[in-house]
Parts: sequence; C-alpha cells; structure tokens
Amino acid sequence: MPAPVFFHDVRSLTLSGVASLVGAGLPQGLDPDRLVASVRPLDEAGPHDLSHMDNPRYLDQLAATRAGVVLVSRRYLARVPATSIALECEDPQRGYARCLAVMVPEAARPATFFASTAISPGAVIHPTARLEHGVVIDPGVVIGPRAEIGAGTVIGAQTVIGPDVRIGRDGAIGPHVTIQHALIGNRVILHPGVRIGQDGFGFAMGASGHLKVPQIGRVIIQDDVEIGANSCVDRGTIRDTTIGEGTKIDNLVQIAHNVVVGRHCVLVAQVGISGSTVLEDHVVLAGKVSVIGHVRIGKGAQIGATSNVATDVPAGARWGGTPAKPMREWMREIALVNQLATRKDKAARSGGLEEPSE
Repeated sequence: MPAPVFFHDVRSLTLSGVASLVGAGLPQGLDPDRLVASVRPLDEAGPHDLSHMDNPRYLDQLAATRAGVVLVSRRYLARVPATSIALECEDPQRGYARCLAVMVPEAARPATFFASTAISPGAVIHPTARLEHGVVIDPGVVIGPRAEIGAGTVIGAQTVIGPDVRIGRDGAIGPHVTIQHALIGNRVILHPGVRIGQDGFGFAMGASGHLKVPQIGRVIIQDDVEIGANSCVDRGTIRDTTIGEGTKIDNLVQIAHNVVVGRHCVLVAQVGISGSTVLEDHVVLAGKVSVIGHVRIGKGAQIGATSNVATDVPAGARWGGTPAKPMREWMREIALVNQLATRKDKAARSGGLEEPSE
C-alpha cells in the first residue's frame, strides 16, 4: 500500500467482496475468502495486491504484472498473466475506485488536519451561528453570524465562513477556505484554498475611470460537488452563480459571476469561464480551456485542452483549437498547416520556391 504512514485505516477485502463491488463473476475453483490486502499499480503489484487495467498504453505492464487480482475489461482479458486472477468488469477504473473507497476509507474525502472530533479550542464561532450535532471543526476556524452547518461536516483549520452561509451535511471543507454569500449542499468537498462567493469582476468601464458594479448575487453549490485546491467561484451580480450536483472541478479553476454549470460536469485544471456563461449537464472542459462570457455549451459537449471557446457549442459536440471549432475541422486545419510547412522545407532545401497546391 503506498505511503501507509498517512492512511492508518487500511482494510482487506475478500476475493468475493472485490467481485461483488465491481460486478464481476468469480471464476470457478477460486477460494472466495482469499484476502486482497492492498492496492498497487500493475508494475508494482504483488501476489496479495489488487490492480486494474483500462488503458492500452499499459499492455506491457499487464503482461508482466505480478498482481494477485487484476480488474480488466473483456477486451484485455486474454492478456492477463496466468499467475493473476482476472476479474472481468465493464469499467475497471470505476470498479477500482469502489474497491479503494472500501479498503482505504480515509482517502475518500478530506479529513480533519488536527484529528478533531468536535469543536476544537481556538475556533471562533459567532453565538448566532447554528451547528448541528456532529460537526467537526479544527483550530483557527472563524464562523460568522447566522451561518448554518449540517451534521457530519468537517471544517479545516483557518477556514473562514461568512454571515448567513449555509453548508449541508457530511461535507468536507479543507483548511484556508473562505466561503461567503453561498448556499452549499450535502456531501460537498472543498479542497484547501478554495474561495467561494467573493465579488465577481464587474466594472462599468469608461474614460474617466472604471466604476465598480456591486455584486449582490449568491453562489449556489448543489449536492456532491467537489472543487479542487485554490479554485475560485465568484458570486453573481444580480443573479446566482450555480454549480450543479455531482460536478467535479480540478485545481486552479476560475468561475466568474453569473456562470451556470450544469450537473455532472468536469472542469480540469486551469479552466477559466467568463461571466454569464452556461454549461449544460455533462460538459467536459479539458485543461486550460478558456470560455468567453455569455455563451452556451450544450449538454454532453467536450472541449479539448488549451482551447478558446468564443461561440455557442452544440450539444454532444467535440471541439478544439483557438478559436474552438468542431474537432474534425480543427484536425484538418492542423494537417493542412503541417503539409504547407513540409512543402516549404523541401523547397528551401532544393533552393527553389514551391507554390502550395489548391
């Protein structure tokens, strides 16, 4: 098990327990009570370890693995060595995640940094704040007037929660987080340094100076959202900034005022979304995608890394490039540019000038 010093509650699973979690049948002749003690990658796993295979880049590691149990799709089932037990499942990665959550429950969500079990000394809680039984608070936390926090939520050290904020149950708020003007649902995870509900970047620009537009909206974060370290979600101007249930946001993401992010979206590191943009459900923005304000990205659309979205994107589309366009069109443009560059190189080496064909 990697870094056992950090995870003290490590649990073994039986072979039948693994099969049940991943929805796999157990091959005949195997002992269903055989223990799987830990989890490791294919190239490091041993006879008592669980591993998984879901990417053809690791076929060589699969062929050489010493893992006791390998979760694998039917496509790669025949590649599993005879020394390993192959459990066929539809989605090995999801199965692996389910097993990890049971075997190393401490890693499933951020925990207290101070081993707190209740309200720690050194926390400052306004007398009008309301905390349900079972809230865990680390030292140095500040909770403002009329704030409400649900049972089972953990608040990390030095976090500041502003007046009237509502946080649901069984959440995990990391250290050095600030939350203001926000309503937050159940089971929400905010990693260290997240900023929620600060002013949106709104100014009436003019030659005599830029006049600040007061931001009087809120941030609404629905159930089961996870937001990575040092990401920022600005509150709305006169409407709400909303993050839909189940959405997962990576580190260093900027979400501006009035943005609406749908359910079960994925925003990868360093994405920036300008004001009043709408992402419908199940949208995926890869790393460093930037989105101009006031556009709509349709349900299930996927945008390639480092792209710049400047227009509406249809539902289900796959776009990339700067400015972003349908993926096939973008790839065709790249291929044409490469062809032109190759022709120019050949012409330069031959001492002539070759005109590109139509």
